[in-house]
Amino acid sequence: MNRPRQATAATLDALAQADRTDHFIRRDNRVFAGTHLIIEVMEGSGLDCEKRIQDAFCRAAELCGATLLHIHTHRFSPQGVSGVAVLGESHITVHTWPEIGYGAFDVFMCGDCDPWKAVEVFKQAFDTEDIAVRELLRGAELLSGAAP
Repeated sequence: MNRPRQATAATLDALAQADRTDHFIRRDNRVFAGTHLIIEVMEGSGLDCEKRIQDAFCRAAELCGATLLHIHTHRFSPQGVSGVAVLGESHITVHTWPEIGYGAFDVFMCGDCDPWKAVEVFKQAFDTEDIAVRELLRGAELLSGAAP
């Protein structure tokens, strides 16, 4: 596995400017491209329903403060759904295995969005409390020297 290369001093200086209009996140003396949540929905119901998934994407985008641009889902035969919600701030994706109650969701958002609010949406939408979440700060290694 290759280690990401470090950003140049000029790049870090440019990213640290407070008046920038990009969607980089500046928090706790760190600058990073966005928060990416890997969300594992387990013992869920309704994971074979495109409408339910589309509705969850819409609610998650709204509650997280994201701009929903487009949703596309596909239902497989005999079961399972894959889908993507394209956001102005990145995306929400899913692939489901309804026969075992499992949905693999990704929520990646930059800017002022709060992707953690999607977790509660998925709990309610798929009627489960059994959810595991891992957080990645995208670009944090590359941009580790930048200060807000």
